Formats: sequence, C-alpha cells, structure tokens
Amino acid sequence: MRDGPARSMIANTPKPPYYAVIFTSLQTENLKGYGEMAERMEMLARQQPGYLGFESARDGLGLAVSYWKDEASLLAWKSHVEHQVAQKLGKKTWYACYKTRVCRVERDYGAGESTPET
Repeated sequence: MRDGPARSMIANTPKPPYYAVIFTSLQTENLKGYGEMAERMEMLARQQPGYLGFESARDGLGLAVSYWKDEASLLAWKSHVEHQVAQKLGKKTWYACYKTRVCRVERDYGAGESTPET
C-alpha cells in the first residue's frame, strides 16, 4: 500500500497452505495523509497474529499483497479498528477504484533467495 517505487523485497512465506490478500488500486489525486497511513498499517499488520509478509508495487496501478497463516488471521486484520479507519479513508479519499481478492495459496516456488521481513 506504500506509494512510490516498488519494494525490493519478496516476502519469505512458509510452506503452503497459507492465504494471500491481493489489493489492486488506482489512486485519486488527493493523497494527503496516505503515505503516513500506509506506513502505519504496514507496521500494525506486522504485529498481528498470523501475519506472514507483505509485498507492494505501484506504477500507476498499485498492487499490495499481504500473506496470512490462516483465514481467521486475515479476518481479524480486516476487522481491526485502525485498519477499518484506513479502509474508510481509502474508499472516501485515496482510491478512485480498487479490488480485493482473497486466495488460499496451495503452491509456491521460485528461484533465488527472498529477503526475510524483519
């Protein structure tokens, strides 16, 4: 959810299954307070039980993917009071349009080493 250059980190996720929440967005012109809120949400998400990692990129179209141990963990994050405030501000002010997709990851594979999130 961070505005700016793509993050250079691939989340170090565990062996599947786990969950991914994919948030795709186009922003409005009014981004006042967005950067601060995005940083706060990322920091707060990291503190939640079941949080596994986060990746984001923006080049016009924004993609943010958060990874969760199980469905209960991601639902708890969705209903977190501060996260709900951010969601309302996003709908009202920061996003021209968006889509959220929730997926159960059955397989993952790749090459190279990912950088662990700390």
